[in-house]
Amino acid sequence: MVRARPLPVRSAVRLRRPVDIWHKPALSAVAALAIPDLTLWALGRLDLLLYTSAGAMCALYAHGLPYAARARTLAWVVLGMVASLGIALTAASLITSTALLVVCASLVAAVHKVVCEATRIGPPGNIILTFIAASAFFVPQHLGQVPLHIALALGAGVLAWLVCMAPALIRPQGPERIVVARALEAAAGLLRTEAEADGGQPAGVPHARHATAAAVNAAWHTLFLVPVRTPARAAARAGLERLLVRAESALGDTGPAIEASAEAEPRDARFAKAEPRDTRSAEPEPRHTRTTGPEPRDTRSAEPEPRDARFAKAEPCDTQFAEAEPRETRTTGPEPRDTRSAGPEPHHTRPAEADPHYTRPAASKAEADRLGGWARELRSGRPLPEVVLSAAQAEKLAGVAAEEPGSRRPGSPRPGPRRQGPRRPAPGHPRGVRAVLARLAPGSPLLPIGARVAAGCVLAGWASMAVGVGHPYWAVVTAASIYQANTTLSWQRALQRTLGNLLGLLLYTALLPLMHLGPLAMIALALACQLGAEAGITRNYWLGSVCVTPMALLLTEFGSPVPATTLIADRWIDTVVGAAVGLACCVLVTNRRAADRIEVALGRVAAAEAVAFGLLAAGPTPGADEARDIGWARDRLAGCLVELREAVEVAAGEWWQRPLPEERIAHAEQRGHRALAGLVRRLSAPALAA
Repeated sequence: MVRARPLPVRSAVRLRRPVDIWHKPALSAVAALAIPDLTLWALGRLDLLLYTSAGAMCALYAHGLPYAARARTLAWVVLGMVASLGIALTAASLITSTALLVVCASLVAAVHKVVCEATRIGPPGNIILTFIAASAFFVPQHLGQVPLHIALALGAGVLAWLVCMAPALIRPQGPERIVVARALEAAAGLLRTEAEADGGQPAGVPHARHATAAAVNAAWHTLFLVPVRTPARAAARAGLERLLVRAESALGDTGPAIEASAEAEPRDARFAKAEPRDTRSAEPEPRHTRTTGPEPRDTRSAEPEPRDARFAKAEPCDTQFAEAEPRETRTTGPEPRDTRSAGPEPHHTRPAEADPHYTRPAASKAEADRLGGWARELRSGRPLPEVVLSAAQAEKLAGVAAEEPGSRRPGSPRPGPRRQGPRRPAPGHPRGVRAVLARLAPGSPLLPIGARVAAGCVLAGWASMAVGVGHPYWAVVTAASIYQANTTLSWQRALQRTLGNLLGLLLYTALLPLMHLGPLAMIALALACQLGAEAGITRNYWLGSVCVTPMALLLTEFGSPVPATTLIADRWIDTVVGAAVGLACCVLVTNRRAADRIEVALGRVAAAEAVAFGLLAAGPTPGADEARDIGWARDRLAGCLVELREAVEVAAGEWWQRPLPEERIAHAEQRGHRALAGLVRRLSAPALAA
């Protein structure tokens, strides 16, 4: 049995809070574009601006990654851009059939979409690559000119790499500090939401809990990408890990209702059963993908450890996620600094036992203010605050330390205490190229999306040719840009792009008098539109498209000037044709694998829950090994819960889909968050002093 779901309109045009780092890619792209643009203007060769823009646009990528991972990611982006441009220019010089060029551009667009989703590269995703490549397919070209044009793109790409890496000289820890600050803000938001309940269960708690788990999970995987080659870098990363562990402790409180039921049950029974409840959250922001760097080397001893086997056998979850939208936090007064040392501590008396006037909401708000204050310190670049951890939390960080390979012979006794080092990711997670290939394996939910892009772009381009438009690649780019994870998001993107392009054409018409002032004025307008596009696109795609449209038309003017009326008419027709045909293909080619992905995610959550409940039922056994295993179980379970929620929201957005197993999903999420809270409480005991 299947059912159709309505397509929303109002939420598609609603403005959101801007992303906190929108200015970083915006300024990087402006700098990377301005240098080659002005150089070409001085040389009188603005006709080559398309090729330098191809490399300069790479400056929009990878701003959420630590600098070591950013360097690798940007290198791959530049190589991908140059390779796509080379294919397009070669095809343009050899193929004379416009219809065949449309097919080639559509296939390249489908590859861009699938690869960007598989690598989780992040914003702006495939759209920049597709825009540049699709445009190049229709630029008049001779085969002998291709090497020079590729060299220009490669040189501009190297410049973009340097521009994006330059901030490392000033704030080498900037990206990881921001992602930890987001986790602290999400945890503070969760504590405030629970405090507002005051004995109840408000509707926002499940969403806040999911957002906190996703932010903490993303922060851990960002820190895993930070190298620790020197003691100073190791100390800086350790300080961020301590803050993240403190933020994670907010997940150890599952609310008054769950705590009351837990106190009424025996310890083993409280983890063995859970009543289902609907914990579905609101629709999330679109994900950005992240490329994966080299897998951190696990140098633990080869001596068998029984606890590790349960993690090696469990099916791995894909737990690398994009940056969660930050949550705004405010404090009501000055922030007290906690300067106690971080070693094992004696048992702390719970505030409820020491102060009869202690109330749980007041303590939650105080902790939320403390976390929010630490987040502001991280964003401002101040020294890392000193954070006190429980003995179990300190053991967890120490328990993942590695031993040097070959430091002892097989069968020899284990030396004394482990050397403390940074946290390692849980074993069994595919990373790097293996993770990308796993996401592209047969049966992947990305394959129907690739088929949608290829079919929709081909039909949109041909339809544009049929109505006599001279720029069919605009229809190809429009069709490629609207395809999202499901039909609902694709419908929203089609509506947003159509509205944004219409307003953008009006803006372009208003700017025509300024364009007649000369090439320098056109360059200034293009750079201003680039800045405006990045400022607006994080609030809503249609707002960014208002600036993207005149910028794209300006690039066309640099190459081969066209009468403004013809350019505006072609752009509008291509937008409508591309959006209509692309959306029709999206509706007709439904992603029936979306529901199957839920079944896989439920199985992974069940396996991770089994490991977690086993550790909780075994009871506390102080030591680094037990803390390490609990940390790994928590990492795996948090990642699987985030993956399940993502799969549910993707499937729920398909307009023609069989009913979802909502009761099973709610039950799995409830049990998972209960187990996750139990693991966090185990690592947080004894209670942190306020």
